[in-house]
Amino acid sequence: MRPYLGLALLLLAVAFLLRVDFVYYILYVLVGVYLWSRWYASRALKNLVAGRTYRQRAFLGEQVEVTVTLHNKSRLPMPWVQFHESLPPELRLEEPVQQVVSLAGRGSQTRTYHVKGLQRGYYRLGPLRLTSGDLFGLARPQSGQLPPGYLTVYPRIVPLARLGLPSRLPFGTVASHQRLFEDPARPMGARDFRSGDSLRQINWKASAHTQKLLVRTFQPAISLETMILLDLHAADYERRDRLYWTEWAIVAAASIATHLVNQRQAVGLMSNGVDPLRLQEEAREFDEVTGRLLFQSAAGDSARAYMPTPIAPRAGRPHLMKVLEQLARLDVRETIPLHEWAATAGVHLSWGVTILAITGQGDEPRCNALHGLARAGFNPILVAVEPDANFGQVRERARRLGFRAYNLTSRADLDRWQQPAAGRPGGVTP
Repeated sequence: MRPYLGLALLLLAVAFLLRVDFVYYILYVLVGVYLWSRWYASRALKNLVAGRTYRQRAFLGEQVEVTVTLHNKSRLPMPWVQFHESLPPELRLEEPVQQVVSLAGRGSQTRTYHVKGLQRGYYRLGPLRLTSGDLFGLARPQSGQLPPGYLTVYPRIVPLARLGLPSRLPFGTVASHQRLFEDPARPMGARDFRSGDSLRQINWKASAHTQKLLVRTFQPAISLETMILLDLHAADYERRDRLYWTEWAIVAAASIATHLVNQRQAVGLMSNGVDPLRLQEEAREFDEVTGRLLFQSAAGDSARAYMPTPIAPRAGRPHLMKVLEQLARLDVRETIPLHEWAATAGVHLSWGVTILAITGQGDEPRCNALHGLARAGFNPILVAVEPDANFGQVRERARRLGFRAYNLTSRADLDRWQQPAAGRPGGVTP
């Protein structure tokens, strides 16, 4: 600025003393360029539209393509625009996204990069920082930014072709003597057509053969819902390997929920962990290395206030995505122990719902809490994820209290749920 002003004053003095028209012309050009640069540089970013397009949800280890687009709404060109996308080191797969481009009038530029989530969580992409100025550097560069976007990485899902729980457990849709509804997957025979029967149930082939209308009949069934109780109370897990076993508990919950939805069953989720997304937006903190949303409550705040909202049992893929999103964000904290919290889990649930409690150990307080659910008319199932050499005693205690218990300590154990138990098709050896 100062050198430019000094040059203008020098040219003005020379033009005044020598009265040379060419010097006046140069002076006019310099003043015009200066005024134009000052006017346009302050307005350039107002005509710049920046956007970021990407899939906002991804499975663990999946690459996500992110496209950054810059569009100049003005008819006037932009000599240069510098953009820099802030990305955590553990999330990005390439060099930092930083580039200088020029935009023609009504022109656009795009840049594509890839990220990869190596850990479940809720991540931040950006912000995208923008800087623009004039061609000669006469005006101060103007800065702006595109707000950050967010990426949810689902927990790992262990594929299960079928979940081989004992057939007498009411897990999903089971046969019943009560005719609540008829299961089309269980044909039983045919009967004479009666007023009120649906035309879709008519067995046209059999009707043509017998010369009278017959309708298909099916075995009666009850559709039972499943509520997953995921225990993420820190004190309910051994301190030494707490992180490993709580992550494994989340994997088990995600895998079972996925299986049930694939079987067209209704599944819900409740957890006594914490959801960092429930923090106020201004209080949210993201790790600088991973970009993952952290749970940092204010001093004096109880972690119980940030327990996630229960997800009621429903079927369908969109509902499953909602369950997986919550599982992606959950964190372990000191909230409410399972044996105190389980009693409130069934308050808004229908009678007969299967309550699948996934926790660390099957100690006596937790077993007594599930016994209370059994007496209330629910069908609790205990799944302990930490290894226990004396789990046979836990299994026997659970049997006496009216429910079943399983020790699911590794992926091999989860896979074993798919295998039929010896001498009992469709079951597992408890």
